[in-house]
Amino acid sequence: MLSGCGKDFLELQPRNAVPTENFYQTQTDALQATTSVYSQLSQNGMFNYSLWGIGDVMSDNSFLGGGGAADGVEFQQLDNFTYTSTNPLTTSHWQRAYLGIGQANQVLARVPAIEMDAALKNRCLGEAEFLRALYYFYLVRGFGDVPLVTTPAQSTADVANLTRTPVAQVYTQIVVDLTDAIAKLPAGPYTGDDVGRATKWSATALLAKVYLTQGDMANAATQARAVINGSGKSLWANYADNFKVENENGQESLFEVQFKNGLSSYTTDGPGSVMNEFWGARFFGSPYVVSSGGYGFNIPEKEFVDGYEAGDLRKAATVFVPGDKYPDGQVQPNELVGDPFGFNIRKFFVGTVNVNNWDSPLNVPVLRLSEVYLILAEAVGATPEGLEAINKVRRRAFGLPINTPSARDLTAATPNFKEAVWRERRYELAFEMDRWYDLKRTGTLVSTMRAKGKTIQDFNVLLPIPQSERNVNPNLTQNPGY
Repeated sequence: MLSGCGKDFLELQPRNAVPTENFYQTQTDALQATTSVYSQLSQNGMFNYSLWGIGDVMSDNSFLGGGGAADGVEFQQLDNFTYTSTNPLTTSHWQRAYLGIGQANQVLARVPAIEMDAALKNRCLGEAEFLRALYYFYLVRGFGDVPLVTTPAQSTADVANLTRTPVAQVYTQIVVDLTDAIAKLPAGPYTGDDVGRATKWSATALLAKVYLTQGDMANAATQARAVINGSGKSLWANYADNFKVENENGQESLFEVQFKNGLSSYTTDGPGSVMNEFWGARFFGSPYVVSSGGYGFNIPEKEFVDGYEAGDLRKAATVFVPGDKYPDGQVQPNELVGDPFGFNIRKFFVGTVNVNNWDSPLNVPVLRLSEVYLILAEAVGATPEGLEAINKVRRRAFGLPINTPSARDLTAATPNFKEAVWRERRYELAFEMDRWYDLKRTGTLVSTMRAKGKTIQDFNVLLPIPQSERNVNPNLTQNPGY
């Protein structure tokens, strides 16, 4: 027995993972690696948790709600602008985005050497560039200067001494990535298991938004026109159709985060969305109107709800108000715990999906054609082109023919046209985790939140660099005020 045990018997390979040097060999490997880059979007630090705290609760659209002083403390800190560099939501946002960037870097470094179909290789590289740009777009808007990493680390020393890269340089890389992705990605549409992957038009729409954020209106308009004229996308006649499971990745969608239910239970890191549960009316209904009772987070502000124009059909598609009926006939009450006016978000409501389960299948839109119209309107101003762009969105909002002039149209005489576009964005994109970023880029975050009685400071226009990251890398300087 002793002579039968050679040294090789003890030299085992791990069975739960494939070493990097052995993995990037085949076309299947390339596809799997590229698919993995998407995975961080649906996790805790991105669209499944952190981003609705940052994009919604930290804005004037909503407040935390919930069950009281001990409920959702990390969200309360965001709501009240008392968060520090140890806040779990901002920390996980940083970490998830960099995990996605790391996965994209692996694809971009290793897939070029794989012998595979050339068009498919180009697609994989374009997807990785689009996603790396998207992750960096969230990081740079949230944290300001951030480390720009475009190649895989070879050792811990490679990342232990990283420093923050100036915002302008990060944006330059984002534009480079998106420009290259546009050249590499197919126009779509995808079929089968590939539905939901980024297309040429996903990258073009994101590039338009990046240019808008930078204040480069000429380039923002150019990219927005390209999407409108070339993508083949069209607005749903009914605004609410954007937020139905059966219409996912549909005619108006340019890119959305994919969710699937029935594969996990109580986790914010699974393939299903937790928003149906967290945003649902708090423990309301008999039976409950959402699977596990609802937690009543992310409650629409009264000022926001009252701000809808009479006849705007987006209101009924976006929020529950007292007296509204649920699909089972139960009626929204006048108030709930943590919800004094009886408002809840309807836009991502899917009801009881699985008993005692969080995981909703409803995707989250990241880029829709209606936003591209609004980007064009803001970029070119109250010109005939800009007016027609915003008016298409407004006509749809009031249930009118999209291409026919109406009494709801804005005109060249509309005062403060730029602010009118910003207002339209607020109601068109409500609770799609975008409002805080709009307030930031328009320079109105501090004044808007102070007007709501929030104790926001000037330095709160940037999120704090996570302390856990600075503990392992002292070269990461902290943003002022933290």
